[in-house]
Formats: sequence, structure tokens, C-alpha cells
Amino acid sequence: MKVALVQMDIVWENSKANREVAERLMLAAEKSDIYVLPEMWSSGVTTEPMGVAEPENGETLQWMQRMADRLDAAVCGSIAVKAQDGTFRNRLYFVKPCSTSSASEALPQRGSGEGATWYDKHHLFSYGGETEHYTPGEERVTVEWRGVRFRLSICYDLRFPLWLRNRDDYDVLICVASWPSVRMHAWNVLLAARAIENQSFVLGVNRIGRDPYCEYSGGTCVVDPFGFSTACPEGEACVLTQTLDLRRQKSFREKFPVLREMDTP
Repeated sequence: MKVALVQMDIVWENSKANREVAERLMLAAEKSDIYVLPEMWSSGVTTEPMGVAEPENGETLQWMQRMADRLDAAVCGSIAVKAQDGTFRNRLYFVKPCSTSSASEALPQRGSGEGATWYDKHHLFSYGGETEHYTPGEERVTVEWRGVRFRLSICYDLRFPLWLRNRDDYDVLICVASWPSVRMHAWNVLLAARAIENQSFVLGVNRIGRDPYCEYSGGTCVVDPFGFSTACPEGEACVLTQTLDLRRQKSFREKFPVLREMDTP
């Protein structure tokens, strides 16, 4: 399984410009099985979603579906969404190639078939005002793609180990983020901790640049089940590609059975 993690600057509240940047980076990268974008990569993280939130089958989701079809790969990233019930969600889409319908017909779904599966951020960032405008999701979401089980999470979720606890139900943890430079030590330590305690690869995808509130230096990385990481250069737009050694991970889990000996919640 080859992964491509997209570390990019984000143009504030300009989805068209951000789609163009993401597309250029993805097409220039090594061919991969999955491409992962940062948190709210199409707009930047805003606590005023009214002007940027898209409908559930909006233009950015349709772009993600077209890119998945074009690359014959999954495309993953979170965007601000206005759900059908009128609530705003920080929604992480996992979009698979769709062979039987056009991108405009690919409706979001919870299942593991073609099209888009999603996870709504569970732990909203109250410190930054996210709880005042967004509604949290309540479901753990794992998606299977090409024989690999991916658990989905967003930014602040990383601080909550019980929520991300591997119940022997995932192989790779994805955490997309807009994690400020001032807290990068925590980002690095928490990614390694989640990898070690869950005997899982962790894909941490963070942005670079500035928005009206914070500065971001990246730190996008692949962390292996032993806690060792490979990262993008700090502060640079790049795509980190790496092949995950899932056989080694499986062997490690069998020989050192942490997941079978976990405490019961």
C-alpha cells in the first residue's frame, strides 16, 4: 500500500484556488493508492462556516471524486459541510474510484463500496470556538480500501486515546489537521504515542502557511508501529510518498499481542 500525504499552504476561504494547488501537487507525485489532504484543505479552518461550507454533494466533493477516478486511488481530506439537517460539520471524506457512475452522481454514503464515505469530527476544538458553530459526529468510522482498514480522525481527536483505541479493527490511522506551529511538539509526541499503543501506522497530514489566526509549519509524516517517523520538510509544500510494510506490522502484532491484551473500556 503506497500512501501520498499532501502538505500544502491553504488560500483563505478560496476553494477553487485550493483545489488547483492540491491537483497540481497530487498529479506531480508518485502514483499511490491513497492521497491524503489536510483538515479543511479547501478553505482553511474557520469558525464561521456560513460562507465556506458546502452542501453534502458539493463542488469540492465532486472534485475529490473526479481525482479519485483519474488517479485510480482513494482521496481523503476534510472540508466544511452544511448537512441536510442544517448543521455544520467538519467532515472527513474518504473517496474511492467510482467505476459505475459519474462524479456528479456519486452520493456520500456510510458504506464501504464505491464513492464517498465520511467521518464527522467527534472532538471539536472548544478552545478555538469550533463547538459554537459545528456539530460533532458520534460514530467511529473505519474504511477498507485495497485490503487495508483505515480509521479516520481529525486534528483534536489525536489527544483522545480512548476514542482512537485500536480494537483490532484497523491497520492505519489517518489524522488530518491544521495544527499550529506553537504546539508542534505535542503533535509529534501524540502521533508517535497513537502509533505505538495501537501497533498501527499513523498518517499525520498537516498544513503550512498562515491564516488570520495561526501559523503552521507542517510536520506531515508517516509514523510506523514502532513510533519512528518519516516527515516532509518543515514549512515546505510537498507530497510525502511511502509504501507501508503491512506484513511487518501484522507479524509484530502476532508476536507482541498488545491489542489482544488491552483493557476493556
